[in-house]
Amino acid sequence: MSFQLVIAEKPSVARSIAAVIGATEKQTGYWQGGGYLVSWCIGHLVSFAEAGQYDEKYCKWKYEDLPILPQPWQFIVPDEKKQQFEVLRALLNRPDVDSVTAATDAGREGELIFRFVYQMAGCTKPVKRLWVSSMEDAAIREGFANLRPDSDYDALYQSALCRAKADWLVGINATRLFSVLYHKTLTVGRVQTPTLKMLVDRDAKILRFQKEKYYTVGIHSGSLKADSGCIADAETANSLKEKCTSAVAVCTSVKREKKTEQPPKLYDLTTLQREANRLFGFTAKQTLDYAQQLYEKKLLTYPRTDSQYLTEDMGQTAQHLVSDLLGLLPFAQGLGLTPEVGRILNSKKVSDHHAIIPTSEFVKQGFTGLAESESKLMNLVCSKLLCAVAAPHEYETVTAVFSCAGNEFTAKGKTVLVPGWKEIDQRFRSNLKADTEEEVLNTLPEPAEGQSFSVMANVSEHFTSPPKAYTEDTLLSAMERAGAEDMPEEAERKGLGTPATRAAILEKLVQMGFVQRKGKQLVPTKDGINLAVVLPESLTSPALTAEWENRLTEIAKGNADPDEFMAEIEAQVRQLVKTYSCISADKQNLFQSERVIIGKCPRCGENVYEGKKNFYCGNRSCQFVMWKNDRFFEQRKKAFTPKIAAALLKNGKAKVKGLYSEKTGKTYDATVLLADTGGKYVNYRVERKG
Repeated sequence: MSFQLVIAEKPSVARSIAAVIGATEKQTGYWQGGGYLVSWCIGHLVSFAEAGQYDEKYCKWKYEDLPILPQPWQFIVPDEKKQQFEVLRALLNRPDVDSVTAATDAGREGELIFRFVYQMAGCTKPVKRLWVSSMEDAAIREGFANLRPDSDYDALYQSALCRAKADWLVGINATRLFSVLYHKTLTVGRVQTPTLKMLVDRDAKILRFQKEKYYTVGIHSGSLKADSGCIADAETANSLKEKCTSAVAVCTSVKREKKTEQPPKLYDLTTLQREANRLFGFTAKQTLDYAQQLYEKKLLTYPRTDSQYLTEDMGQTAQHLVSDLLGLLPFAQGLGLTPEVGRILNSKKVSDHHAIIPTSEFVKQGFTGLAESESKLMNLVCSKLLCAVAAPHEYETVTAVFSCAGNEFTAKGKTVLVPGWKEIDQRFRSNLKADTEEEVLNTLPEPAEGQSFSVMANVSEHFTSPPKAYTEDTLLSAMERAGAEDMPEEAERKGLGTPATRAAILEKLVQMGFVQRKGKQLVPTKDGINLAVVLPESLTSPALTAEWENRLTEIAKGNADPDEFMAEIEAQVRQLVKTYSCISADKQNLFQSERVIIGKCPRCGENVYEGKKNFYCGNRSCQFVMWKNDRFFEQRKKAFTPKIAAALLKNGKAKVKGLYSEKTGKTYDATVLLADTGGKYVNYRVERKG
């Protein structure tokens, strides 16, 4: 009997596939049955080798060894993943396995994950590709009925390979180069560094902002209110107010306009992350994690998508989903909705995966058993689908201009004619426990041209507002649009990174200490600002990196040469190393942390500073040092704190509570003396309290 081997990206996905195709017998590292073996990777099972594997000299970071340009590239399997790789290697090379199905996630990275494992296992058996956008049973069955040769995805693999190599080359070489120059580990990345630069640029604009005071004069008569334009000084504003008080205002024009606001598009990953951040405060990574969990539970379609449309053959599916959701969602009860499904169908605007929508499995199960965060996200996706197929929102705006004391005053109003999709959106938001902004409607009285009013006046004081710090919502939007003005209109993918990678980029910047979260805001740290300032434009320009991303998309379509792309990356890395061979002495201390003075050195009188492991004299020739792990304190189970060190340096003694006695097994309070500072090691002794 021969088997077809199916390789998924994660154990949970393998389990779902195995259940559908009848591979129900659990083995070590795979499922078996129905002529199938179903196994899995654990994310990136095989990855590029570290630099040290190419040559032992690369284990130390030195400028002379740069640039590092692997030829040929080498691969490793991390120790914690070796067991599962060996399972896959054995299965791929089993004589009774005659074909392989790549069932890793249907996208650029999924293709890379499978190909690396297949190649490292030395397998040459024919491969078919499973390409699904949902983990529902019906979608998996349909996917297996329409398997395609994996060679159809060779261009996608080349794009993924170029992305991985480019990230390695820029990341390894630039990180080592600038870390060696500045004596601190400075992680540089092809996408993360331009993202950091955007945050730093915004921070600089906020710091440079000078707020300016201005005034407006308002006139009112009954429910009618109108305002002047901005007035620079208080004297002019007060003068105008005096002229207008008890004066007559005449309506000089009334302009009415009917306007239509079209329904929103469906969610791609970035718009879902942005809205979840705005409404619930979820980070981009949290939203992706929750969406991935819901996908694996078969309740949501594939989340790592950059499309906001469904394919044209999904019209009936969407129609059924909408009618089922109207009965399921609390905020949709009694809603009169005639869905216009055609608006969300456009096969030309769907590349790898269609927009994110709930599945029919979710309609059956509902919110039962979901965590609060998952429920919130499902509600968001469901409401977006209903909004997207609802009628447009129609309203009328009124702009009335009044003349009073030789000045113009303007009043604006808005009247809703057809609520349309906004009724659904408002119902959903009022059902939320989240930060939502209610739209305030201003209904004007019905002024007519030539009509006059006796008015009162007032002055109000205002200040110009600084630019706002980025939140994950606004930064994701900026990443998506980065470099767009320098890209051709027809470019399919613009911006920094992809919907699937942006969340990880933001998390990495925070983890490395270059960015910090302050509430919902993302703010660069001192090190982050310094790093963005010292790096060249080739590494910090969003436009250049956005162009790379577009080139990778063209490679995936077979319209660009991968070798040409990689040659450009290598040339850029060589030039970078050549350009930055040294820096001035004052810049070398740019990333040194500010030293904390503990006291004065008892030997030479210079300042004593706190280090990670000790308290040391700032005079290098002195060599006075007090070690934090000194046996005196360790034996007495007492941490040698800066407070104790400061007291010892100031007075030669410190009152210390809670010293442990090995003889009695009890703790006691005592005065510790700085007994000897002359030898190689400092000595201490205890002067017991009476």
